[in-house]
Amino acid sequence: MREIVHMQAGQCGNQIGAKFWEIISDEHGVDPSGTYRGDHDLQLERINVYYNEATGGKYVPRAVLIDLEPGTMDSVRAGPLGQLFRPENYVFGQSGAGNNWAKGHYTEA
Repeated sequence: MREIVHMQAGQCGNQIGAKFWEIISDEHGVDPSGTYRGDHDLQLERINVYYNEATGGKYVPRAVLIDLEPGTMDSVRAGPLGQLFRPENYVFGQSGAGNNWAKGHYTEA
């Protein structure tokens, strides 16, 4: 069986990634708490490609969310699927690069 680790980085990557997980969760019948609520066996057929099955039958996305500042992570966490991700999968710094590539590359990385 194949397993995919989904990495989303930066504001754009995390916003697109949040929408991606909304669609994948809907396709597999996983609700915002990680519980399977689907109505068809086909939804469970390849669920382990993107999700780990945790204790209690909860499904947790196999994902790492990365950013230089906590703002985007706070938005994802406050969104509809924010509680679906493990807290340790959020990786962020305390100050962003302020849309300045050189600052992010030379001082924040």
